[in-house]
Amino acid sequence: MVPVLNIFIDADGCPVKDEVYKVARRHGLAVTVVSNSRMRIPEDDRIALVVVGDRFDAADDWIVGRAVKDDVVITADIPLASRCLQAGAVVIDQRGGSFTEENIGGALANRELMSHLRDIGGITGGPPPFGAGDRSKFLHRLDEVIRAIRRRNP
Repeated sequence: MVPVLNIFIDADGCPVKDEVYKVARRHGLAVTVVSNSRMRIPEDDRIALVVVGDRFDAADDWIVGRAVKDDVVITADIPLASRCLQAGAVVIDQRGGSFTEENIGGALANRELMSHLRDIGGITGGPPPFGAGDRSKFLHRLDEVIRAIRRRNP
């Protein structure tokens, strides 16, 4: 069985860290939790915490500097997703959506539009609350991604 080299979690504010740990253990994979501050992680040799400090985009830069082809990156940060795709990583968000070369341009454009609308007061709300359905969809997608990578690398 060919392992995924690593799963990187853009951890600040990520609600699915426990789910990643569970799937990683089942598949025997390494997880790197990247954060701007210390946080609790399970005691497990395959799970590492990297605290990068509070410089703007420090976690993003750290992940991009290490993610390679067929690594898995978990993030809701669209610019980070774009940078990781350029490195060949597979990127999924915390709700189970996939960022791909085909959809990242639209996601970046939509992000800019929404930012502009918020700036001018046209939008005052955020995304819908994270729910059990999101968690389930994420678990399914992560498992699916890992199986697909292993099929490509027999």
